[in-house]
Amino acid sequence: MSGSSELAVVGAGILGLAVAREILLRRPATRVTVLEQTDHVGAHQTSHNSGVIHAGVYYPPGSLKAQMCVEGAARMYDYCERNRIEVRRIGKLIIATDRSELPRLEEIERRARQNGVPGVRRVGGDEIRELEPHATGIAALHSPNTGIVDFRAVSERLAEDVREAGGELRFGWEVGDVHEHGHGVRLGGPAGETLEASAAVFCAGLWADRLAVRAGASPDPRIVPFRGGYERLRPERARLVRGLIYPVPDPALPFLGVHLTPQVNDEVLVGPSALLVAARDAYRLARVRPRDLLDTLTWPGTWRMAARWWRPGLHELRMAASRATFAAAAARYVPELQPGDMVPAFAGVRAQTVARDGRLIDDFVLSSTDRTVHVRNAPSPAATSSLALAARIVDAVEGRIG
Repeated sequence: MSGSSELAVVGAGILGLAVAREILLRRPATRVTVLEQTDHVGAHQTSHNSGVIHAGVYYPPGSLKAQMCVEGAARMYDYCERNRIEVRRIGKLIIATDRSELPRLEEIERRARQNGVPGVRRVGGDEIRELEPHATGIAALHSPNTGIVDFRAVSERLAEDVREAGGELRFGWEVGDVHEHGHGVRLGGPAGETLEASAAVFCAGLWADRLAVRAGASPDPRIVPFRGGYERLRPERARLVRGLIYPVPDPALPFLGVHLTPQVNDEVLVGPSALLVAARDAYRLARVRPRDLLDTLTWPGTWRMAARWWRPGLHELRMAASRATFAAAAARYVPELQPGDMVPAFAGVRAQTVARDGRLIDDFVLSSTDRTVHVRNAPSPAATSSLALAARIVDAVEGRIG
């Protein structure tokens, strides 16, 4: 069975759906087909995260993340409010608990101001207590524009937008072959199906590198999966947290550390960890997929990364093995927290790209050919940035359609 389309979008996560919606807003007559290997939208990173609408405080000025996050947050709030999706601007505190963290906090404040993040301000210990009565620290950065939402609900609304505009979603359609030719691109799918398209956008998340290579791109960088495990505060202990509470992160790592995150369902998450795993869908820690493990172990960047970051890696391993260690990380800034206050919640898998030289790539990475655009790296804050990033992607692909 064969078919045709003017634009194929591979991946029905929040970013792929935002791309499909954006092209249909600009060119309503375009035939758009979204291909998804699972049986529903937002199956992976979109629905396995902490649900934070980031304000843009962390990212180096001038980076694609800095540009897309600030604009994307504004678009996301507007989209949710117009579509009656519950969203809350509850604010975030990034708390320094000792003087050694103050230079890093100052650097984050500098970045936030240069990025144009609304309302960011420095607060002292007394005001930390006013904002979060159960938290403690010597200084903090307060970001009132940080919020929470259910990104799965956003992706479902985006899917409806695509359908209502005439786009098609095909589920259970795993892309195998990618063949670019002079007039377009041919995608091979299940049971011998093919789809011919004038152009294709690949928003494949955890499988982005493999599809890019099939389209003729470089294997560098490669996806190396990191599992982020979350705990949940018991309902009677959720009162310990009002807004988002974060530690001061290490700017050399693309992970933000264990933080406390209220949800729109009034639960409070604690996490995540960041543990290298043996499958790209390792929502269960014991899951092993031989190909995924082989890809990770045979990539030179994995070993170079491990040689540089083995100490943080051991700490993450301890947190995965011990709830007490996990609780201690959060108790640095909310001292009342005890291991017994937490129960298991869920896990997500971060599609972290690692370069051949071992660098953990932090910024969004897009690449393109004559007929394709590939999203090679889109970790957090990709969900926050999705509507803005989709506009950037459509700018790149629009001339290839039709």
